[in-house]
Amino acid sequence: MTKIDSKIPEGPVAEKWTNYKAHQKLVNPANKRRLDIIVVGTGLAGASAAASLGEMGFRVFNFCIQDSPRRAHSIAAQGGINAAKNYQNDGDSVYRLFYDTVKGGDYRAREANVYRLAEVSNNIIDQCVAQGVPFAREYGGLLDNRSFGGAQVSDRTAIAAGSLLRTEPSGKRGYGETVHPL
Repeated sequence: MTKIDSKIPEGPVAEKWTNYKAHQKLVNPANKRRLDIIVVGTGLAGASAAASLGEMGFRVFNFCIQDSPRRAHSIAAQGGINAAKNYQNDGDSVYRLFYDTVKGGDYRAREANVYRLAEVSNNIIDQCVAQGVPFAREYGGLLDNRSFGGAQVSDRTAIAAGSLLRTEPSGKRGYGETVHPL
């Protein structure tokens, strides 16, 4: 009988990815240009990943299934992204975001991956802001949050203010990233 290996690191849920990252081999900076990295998707996650990897020195090819990167769901839907920012001081935490995400996925998600997502959610929002994603803001300057889904806390979702990303239809985007509509 064949055993399926999901490649999830060993250990307690809260420590799996931290331990994995601590024992990963690094890529020599001289070898980064020799590697071609393919990123599928030009939405918020795909575009951010491609831009970050290109910034690190890798040669990145970004593919989208739409006729233009502007048609990606993150851009066209103008939705939001969840993070445990705890702006409203309602007791939000990494564990609560983890629990809500696992529960929202009908307990079918890989818990180690969901915990890692909850763990880095604040950094993801900060990275998106640094890359120019125009999230809606309150009058005091904090990100405007809305309530979506059955979360334990009141407002957790940072919402878009207008079009999320301004991308070129094709061609070079900078830092070695190239977009290819399929």
